Amino acid sequence: MSGRVQPSRQINIVLRQPEPIQRPLAEPEPPQAGKHVPTDGPLSDIFKELNGMIGLDNVKSLVHEIYALLQISRFRAEAGLLHNSHVYHMIFKGSPGTGKTTVARLMGRMFHALGVLSKGHFIEVERADLVGEYIGHTALKTRELMKKAMGGILFIDEAYSLARGGEKDFGKEAIDCLVKGMEDKKNEFILILAGYSEEMEAFLATNPGLPSRFPIQVEFEDYSIEQLVQICELLAKEREYMLLPQAIIKLKQHLAEEKAAQWRAFSNARYVRNVLEKAIRHQAVRLLGTYTTSPPKQELMSIRPEDLKFK
Repeated sequence: MSGRVQPSRQINIVLRQPEPIQRPLAEPEPPQAGKHVPTDGPLSDIFKELNGMIGLDNVKSLVHEIYALLQISRFRAEAGLLHNSHVYHMIFKGSPGTGKTTVARLMGRMFHALGVLSKGHFIEVERADLVGEYIGHTALKTRELMKKAMGGILFIDEAYSLARGGEKDFGKEAIDCLVKGMEDKKNEFILILAGYSEEMEAFLATNPGLPSRFPIQVEFEDYSIEQLVQICELLAKEREYMLLPQAIIKLKQHLAEEKAAQWRAFSNARYVRNVLEKAIRHQAVRLLGTYTTSPPKQELMSIRPEDLKFK
């Protein structure tokens, strides 16, 4: 064996850079959903009026949904996409004085501003306006009212009364005529039926084809006592009056008693409006008997506890 040392072999190691991991491009995050509403023009006034109403959160959401749908439909049309027309006949369920008529009027104005209705006018009717006195008279009256409503809103309050008379009652004739008109002229006017929740449910059950013809059904909740007080204060402010703190306490106590005693017949905002107007009359009598000259401005504006009389 030779004593020569073998030279060491140099090993060159080439380190390869790892290939970058191919990751899919991240989807852009959608913008935060918000309630975009118009800031000028007729639509702005409509939304200001709606949002100025106390409560009605679910109703306000519905109006915004319809507005958003119509706006997006317009954008789709401009982009060359399909934009099918929708049916907007509605059922409003709830107690009296919960804003059903006011919201129906606002919707007429909104649909007109967005080009859905050619006029946007509002026609309010009840059973007596639709039901005639002899065979054929009801259909004639109903068709005439639908004709007047073309381009606008036909609003039937206490609509369930049309089905109360049974099979032989002329109210059924009015229902049949309305159903036909809704189908034949579905894009030319909007029919809104309103009434107590339970009665409207029973009314819809009388005709299997009715519920599907009203794709939009919304509940108008009764106002809480706090909301009723807010409504009363708002109505007073519009008239340049104000309820003093003790008057507000007295009003709250009375509303709690009244709602508990007459939960079925309580008329919500309509009730507090009547209470306020009565208080304004009593305030006038009190001031006239107290001052020999013009009362101070503050007194002319103030509603005191003694002005609130509920009997």
